[in-house]
Formats: sequence, structure tokens, C-alpha cells
Amino acid sequence: MAQISAALVKQLREQTGAGMMDCKKALEATEGNYEEAVDWLRKKGLAAAAKKSGRTAADGLVGVATEGNRGALVEVNAETDFVSRNEQFQALVQEITTLALKAGGDVEVLKGLTTASGRTVADEITNAIAVIGENITLRRTSLVEVEDGVVAGYMHGQQAPGLGKIGVLVGLSSTGDKAKLAETGKQIAMHVAATSPQAISADALDQDVVARERKIFSEQAAASGKPANIIEKMVDGRIRKFYEEVVLLEQVFVVDTDKRVKDVVAQAAKDAGGPVALTAFVRMQVGEGIDKGPADDLAAEVAKLAGV
Repeated sequence: MAQISAALVKQLREQTGAGMMDCKKALEATEGNYEEAVDWLRKKGLAAAAKKSGRTAADGLVGVATEGNRGALVEVNAETDFVSRNEQFQALVQEITTLALKAGGDVEVLKGLTTASGRTVADEITNAIAVIGENITLRRTSLVEVEDGVVAGYMHGQQAPGLGKIGVLVGLSSTGDKAKLAETGKQIAMHVAATSPQAISADALDQDVVARERKIFSEQAAASGKPANIIEKMVDGRIRKFYEEVVLLEQVFVVDTDKRVKDVVAQAAKDAGGPVALTAFVRMQVGEGIDKGPADDLAAEVAKLAGV
């Protein structure tokens, strides 16, 4: 068998966009003949993946996985919602999500981890692009971990086990009863899915955001013509209202609107038999923040008209 250099594999990968392992296989199958290796990849449909990489992928799935005191979320994007119902795509996202528990929240580390096939996650995605026929991207991952306590996960609109459009992780630190903590954690995760808070506490909010809101409220209050001391009280009241809208602990609990989330945490401490702290949350929604261009909107409309 011809000796295959790493440089040749790298060159073939850069030209074709195929995965590293697939490029190595192509060169081994063609005994190091570069042009034949390109043709080998084209026949397998793997070289075509590079042509799809420039297309916007704003749909797809979020995956959630928990293991003891850790939990991971990933977002894997595809071009259409149709692909999110594809069993092969779902299996890919599930495997990536499980591996994400080892990636520490670093998407580049996750891309380099090895899947059951022996390929890296990055190469597995390249292979899936060739087979499924749409651009697929691993956009992001997050990890929530507590030293002692539970990490609860929730998937809104679940399409397959652990997969859906909105995923949430909530970390509760406590030495108390873990089963009771898990139940509370799931309810809070459901709340986060519904309300999309910006921070756990007022202190954790971006202070630039608070300053901007205060400026707007001040200008609005000044237009009333009221005295300065009254205006100051009006602004303080509006800021408190703002906190109740965007701060998780201050929000009205969607499961029981007679309580705020901070009341639910306080009750959890009594039920679990020890102090409870809500230390972290992550909410991940498919496609949030991705700018769809006119071409993507047109493609979606055509697909809709076609009944896809």
C-alpha cells in the first residue's frame, strides 16, 4: 500500500471539503493517486458537501443531555425543518449531544471528539451533508455543572428523545434531596423555556442594558413635567418592573402565578432539607440570531407551496 502523507490528506480535504477520514480512505483506495481520489470522493457524493457549505442553515434541532451533576446543550443546524424530522439527522444530533458532556462547552473541542464510526464530529457532519443533501452546521454548545446538586434539562416540543426546538438546562446547588431538587429544576427549566430571562439576578444583568433602560424611562418620565423627586421614584418603579420581566428570580412563576421563581427556590430548600441556590441556566432555541437572507426566505416559501 502506498504511503499516504498527512499533507496530501490535508490538500485533498481543502479541495473537496470532504472529511479528513474520508480523504484518507479515498487516497488509500486509489493507492495515493490524487486525481483518482478526487473522483472517488465525487462518486461517493462526499466532495459535493463543500458546495453546500455556503448555504444558510437556520433550522435543525437542539439536543439536551444530562449526566449526574452535568448537562449539555447543542444546536445543530440544517437548511429546512424537513431535515429535523430525518432519523439519520436526529441520530447524529443525539450522538453529538452525548459527546458534548465531555467537551466542556467548547464547540471546537466537540468538533474534534470521536464518534462511534471512528470519525471526528466534524467529519461525521461532512459525511451527513453528502448523504442528506443539505448544509449542516454544529453552531454551539453549552455545559452546566454544579459541584453538589442537580442539573435539570427540559426540551420544549420534543421531536425525538432529547431533541426539539427549545432546550433548557438549570443548575441547582444543594446538599439536599436530589429527587426533590430534580423535580423543581425541571419546573424552573420549563419556566425558562417560556419566558427567556436575561439573567438569574438583577446583579447579573448586563449593566449597560440597565443603564439604557433607565435612560429611556428617565426621558419618558421627564416628559410628564412632574418634579424631579417624583420622576426619580417613577424611574425606580419602572426599573423594578423591568427586573420582574427579565430577571429569572424576580419573574412570576408560569407554573404557579401566585409565586415568583425566588419563592419556588425558597420552597425547594424546605422540601429538599437544605439550602438551595439557582446557580446557572442556559436556554437554546434553534435559529435564534441567524439572519436569513432573501434567497433563504424564497426557498422556504417555495418549499411551503410545494408542501414540503
